[in-house]
Amino acid sequence: MEFRSAQRAVLQLIEAVAPADRPALLQWMRTTRDFDEFTQDNNDIMLKNIADDLRSCLPLETMLASEPVALQKIQQQPEPTVHVDAFLYDEDFIDSLCEEGRMSRNYCTVCGSQQTAPLGFISHSFSLMELKFIYHHILPDLSGKVLVDVGSRLGTVLYGGYLYSSAVQLYGVELNGDFCQLQEMVIKKYQFSDRIKVIHADIRTQGSLLHSADVVIMNNVFEYFLNETEQASAWEYISHNLKKPGSLLVTVPSLEDSLSGLQTNIQLSSWVEEVPLNYDVYSQSDIDKEALEQIHLYKILQH
Repeated sequence: MEFRSAQRAVLQLIEAVAPADRPALLQWMRTTRDFDEFTQDNNDIMLKNIADDLRSCLPLETMLASEPVALQKIQQQPEPTVHVDAFLYDEDFIDSLCEEGRMSRNYCTVCGSQQTAPLGFISHSFSLMELKFIYHHILPDLSGKVLVDVGSRLGTVLYGGYLYSSAVQLYGVELNGDFCQLQEMVIKKYQFSDRIKVIHADIRTQGSLLHSADVVIMNNVFEYFLNETEQASAWEYISHNLKKPGSLLVTVPSLEDSLSGLQTNIQLSSWVEEVPLNYDVYSQSDIDKEALEQIHLYKILQH
């Protein structure tokens, strides 16, 4: 059946539905994931187009002068570390940049010699594979749910949530105004504004938003952008305001790793319960299982 015939058939089917049931059917069609297998490839392509747009607006290291704390902390790592945004640069892209001499995977341990060691890579964005793992294999059906991305940066979690989930509303909370502008650019171009909203704010001012959240996602969110006192304050605020029983928290790294070394009064055992994840859902040999294993899921407990 060609497009016009299919279009007429769908409209005729909708017209045949009882008027009282039609709104429910249309709402289901807008939010269901039953159509995912038909739209998956298009969604992947759209996210790759967004990555192309963002790469043209950012330096190769995807770090801005407006985030001096992060730049300083990366420079202070025990071993040479570079920021490579996993959403913008997959392994094949990095290989091509290395071949062009624009990037290297190694650094010289003794200047001028041939002794080299691997550079450390860090990303503040999820890769396409990680986004699909989160939305297709970790999170349940998000119909009617509110998702909050703390430190939304480039907005990748929001775009992935728009395309791969049926969440009714996706909020990004971002402290850096430059990144908020980039997100707004993408939202406008791809017409995501019906379900995505970016809030330029410190998460410690968003208690009511956290109260309403059904899912909160946090990817490397504080360690590179706040000092330890501010990190502890932010975690305390989140633990006090993210209280809806049964709501979900997705983090990279684990909460234990994020809170280790910080002075907080957070008792994880009375706040959350970790949900075991299956990291073997992909059989492809090129899947970065180590990256997937950094993702953790928690359920908020009854208080």
